[in-house]
Amino acid sequence: MGAYEPKFLYSDQITGTTSATVTGGQVLAVTGNGTVGPAGAASAAVIGVAAFDAASGARVSYFPRGKVHVSTASGAITAAARVDAGAAGTVASGTAAVTNVGIALTTAADGAAVEWMEI
Repeated sequence: MGAYEPKFLYSDQITGTTSATVTGGQVLAVTGNGTVGPAGAASAAVIGVAAFDAASGARVSYFPRGKVHVSTASGAITAAARVDAGAAGTVASGTAAVTNVGIALTTAADGAAVEWMEI
């Protein structure tokens, strides 16, 4: 059996592209495939807190709420979707529920690699 490590750990800073102006300390959510922006009220896609100010379209570092993993998608998964455990050790798109294991950070087709953050 091969070894595995998460792509990012809790103590790491992650960098994403902003979809809107961000202020350091703002709570961020996934807003698209690899993009982040200020979280809306009761957002189901919150992933962390901005480390500094950044203009729309710029790169921003953020402190994540969970570890980031790369897994195989079972079915198509859209960025910002909740994910559940899928068959045979994959992850599958889910609705907000107790069974959710994370939030998709990227969009992936069935059988492709998808980045997701633990919640």
